[in-house]
Order: sequence, then C-alpha cells, then structure tokens
Amino acid sequence: MSEKKFKSLKEFYPFYLSEHRNTTSRVLHFIGIGLVCLAFFTGFLFHNWHFFLAMPVLGYAFAWVGHFFFEKNKPATFQYPLYSLASDFMLFYDLLTGKQSFIVKT
Repeated sequence: MSEKKFKSLKEFYPFYLSEHRNTTSRVLHFIGIGLVCLAFFTGFLFHNWHFFLAMPVLGYAFAWVGHFFFEKNKPATFQYPLYSLASDFMLFYDLLTGKQSFIVKT
C-alpha cells in the first residue's frame, strides 16, 4: 500500500490501476461491479431491498478474491474507501469501453 496521501480521484486513479494489473483480478472486479449494477437495477425495478443488501457482498467478494489470491496485495478500500469505490466504477467503464484492457502488458 502506498504511503502517499492522495488529494483527488484524478491523482488516485493511476495508483489504483497499478494495484490492478493481474488479468484474473481485473476480470473478477469487472464481474463484481457488473453484478452490483445488476443488483441495483433489479432491486429498483422490483422494489426489493434484498438486492440492495447484496450489492456490497457482490462487489467486495469478487474484488477481494482478486486482491488476496491474484494481485497478492491489500485492497485500497481500507485506506481510500471513496476513491477506491469510484475507481472500481471507472475501471469497469474503462474495461467496458476498451479504454483499459483486461490484459496489462508489463
């Protein structure tokens, strides 16, 4: 984990990307955030709060498996919860649109 104190999301996002270089981890993050979005819209459409309760479990379960077993690092969520959450959605969008690749070249 970085000791640097980030002052903005724009400053934080490159660090976030450096902590998400493993292909399997990126796929797991993508699946987790995709399921979070699906749970949100399903809960909203069907007026069922159980889907909203499932959102953090879905998102964090996939992401933390990616970090602990594939990246072998500590999630930035513990030190930067809001920047990390926003970056999860930014990475999801970047992967979806092709701005980022699932495979990071070293």
